[in-house]
Amino acid sequence: MGFFAKVTDFLTGGTVSTIVDTVKDYFPPSMSDKEKAELSAKIREAEYQREKGLLELAVEADKEVTRRAAELEGTAKDLKTVPLIGPLVIFLRGCMRPTFGYFTLFVDWQIFSNAWKVKLTLDTGDFTAEGILIIALNILVLGFLFGERTVKNLMPLFTKFMEARK
Repeated sequence: MGFFAKVTDFLTGGTVSTIVDTVKDYFPPSMSDKEKAELSAKIREAEYQREKGLLELAVEADKEVTRRAAELEGTAKDLKTVPLIGPLVIFLRGCMRPTFGYFTLFVDWQIFSNAWKVKLTLDTGDFTAEGILIIALNILVLGFLFGERTVKNLMPLFTKFMEARK
């Protein structure tokens, strides 16, 4: 069964109808506490199965995107077949992340240690063009290196630092 067929089957009633059927089967007019507990357990189980299905679909969608990107853009294995240029491209591609990371570290050190006289904010508190460029560089590189969550966690600290620098 293809990916889109699985998504369609899931969204058009697969597990959701199971919850409705479960409720109808266990919903008599006079329900005891024990029956209510059983019904709650059945509904929780059905919802768990639905969420599990959603997670499996998300994983499969991610795999499909990765497969499609490799199909369209090629892989490092494809580059190895090109003599001389292929290994060079693989090497340069591997150097990009550490190069940008160390470059950003160097720029930040120079600016924040006042070795380079760069005005990041105006007297009004607004950022200068250089300030925006430095912030954008840091968000892009640090977000790429350490992930979005790290940037979100560090932004309040960075904002306080910039306010204290005025």
